[in-house]
Amino acid sequence: MQTPRPSTAALPAPDGARGPWPGEQVSSRGGPVFVRHTPWVGPVGGAAGDPGGAVDAPRERALYVHGLGGAATNWTDFAAAMAVRVDGWALDLPGFGASPPPRRRGFSLQRHVEAVVDVLEWVVDQPDPVGAHPPDEGDAGRGTPSGRGRPVHLVGNSLGGLVSLAVAVRRPDLVATLTLVSPAMPVYRVPPAFRRAILLVLLPGVPALAGRRLARVSAEQRVRGMLAMCFGDPSRVPADRVRQAVEEMREHDEQPWAGLALTQSLRGLMTSYLRPGRSAWRAARRVTQPTLVVWGDRDRLVDPALAPRLAAALPDARLYVQEGIGHVAMMEAPEPTARAVLGLLEEVAGRPDAAPGPVAGARRGRRLGRV
Repeated sequence: MQTPRPSTAALPAPDGARGPWPGEQVSSRGGPVFVRHTPWVGPVGGAAGDPGGAVDAPRERALYVHGLGGAATNWTDFAAAMAVRVDGWALDLPGFGASPPPRRRGFSLQRHVEAVVDVLEWVVDQPDPVGAHPPDEGDAGRGTPSGRGRPVHLVGNSLGGLVSLAVAVRRPDLVATLTLVSPAMPVYRVPPAFRRAILLVLLPGVPALAGRRLARVSAEQRVRGMLAMCFGDPSRVPADRVRQAVEEMREHDEQPWAGLALTQSLRGLMTSYLRPGRSAWRAARRVTQPTLVVWGDRDRLVDPALAPRLAAALPDARLYVQEGIGHVAMMEAPEPTARAVLGLLEEVAGRPDAAPGPVAGARRGRRLGRV
């Protein structure tokens, strides 16, 4: 296990009033998936105002995967900070945000893994920006290096962290580095406060009933409850972010599958824990990518005591535990979390064997429409 070295790069000033990044529907095996894009800006003070100052600045690609009940907008501020080095994409998992449920229905962990693999292939295949050149052209090229055809930096939180771990093992050719933010690693025991609710979710027919009951709770009540559960200190959340979250919750409630996606995804997560021989802990030992494990010491949903255990299981891991932070570090502490991830990218880029080979045989996703 290594000690992470946070990046000291200048980052854009936080803008808590900015809205969600724009996005588009992308095809996948299970149906369309909504993906938001945070464009690369280059080094602060050099790219936007002086394009010549960004020549040959690092320009890589990253994909962000949210947790249970979340959406791509969970990464808004974190993605803005990461844009000094990467073009970032964040997807809404099937049934969440603006993504409809899978065509085959069901919200198993496998369905979410398939969606992330398909979106990763699509990200790898996105056209180069104007003025970019392939990395192997070196100083002879003009403009910024291109990330097209290269593995992507994968970052996942909670359920999205568990999904990302599975993706990194299944398709290592698509993943350059892996960052796990409070991933939902199985513990085979449930906190007392959740035992009854989770046991009910596992019973046939109950997810639909739970979804209907959730719909009776106001969007503002659910957002306030989420903040109390997921943040180490809910008072840190700017008022604009709370307002945006309530508006997003109301929009999502209009979808007929909203409650069912949450309860059935939870059911799929719980049942995946119970399958012998398919433990996420075994999968962690097979991860080949440089990995960063991020955890908040006030995480009420996934025990912070799992953080060193996971870091020890991963072959090439760094552990960053944040004091006073809860389950969603990328939302509660976007700048420190981004600095830790950027530090990983800088470290990997400095290795003698840093340049990953191109992704072979990626399926070309089909753009369905921009929003």
